Amino acid sequence: MERGEPGLLRTDPVPEAGEDAVATISVTETLSEEEQEELRSELAKVEEEIQTLSQVLAAKEKHLAEIKRKLGISSLQEFRQNIAKGWQDVTATPAYKKTSETLSQAGQKASAAFASVGSVITKKLEDVKNSPTFKSFEEKVENLKSKVGGPKPAGGDFGDVLNSTASATATEPHPEQTQAGP
Repeated sequence: MERGEPGLLRTDPVPEAGEDAVATISVTETLSEEEQEELRSELAKVEEEIQTLSQVLAAKEKHLAEIKRKLGISSLQEFRQNIAKGWQDVTATPAYKKTSETLSQAGQKASAAFASVGSVITKKLEDVKNSPTFKSFEEKVENLKSKVGGPKPAGGDFGDVLNSTASATATEPHPEQTQAGP
């Protein structure tokens, strides 16, 4: 077939979507009856080929499904494989690697910061416990306890001392309560 002859290599302009309908009509008016008949014949062939290919594709898809069924491959397994492959593809991207690395570094820095804060708090609490003010307070509580409840039991800790002192002072009447009112 040569250029300019009717057929597949025809060089006539093809109207684009949205072009003026008059331009489309004028193209068909310029075709001879013979050219129009040839194009109709070609159109019928192409439509028939499309129909045949659709049937072949449907048969191939049916055959594929039968093979998968015989192999025990289910839709769920395929879906899982596709998800796994997709995730693998995502994790292989430079953007994912960079983001993962950045988040890992941020997590390490946060862990280090929390550990540092924890050790600072622990040190401050130890400093308070070893301070002269706390020691003096602890001695006063011990003295009060020995006056109110007797000697300190072996193995008692500061919390026990506070609890016993609080319960001992709660049971004793205050001097204002023992005086008779007018």
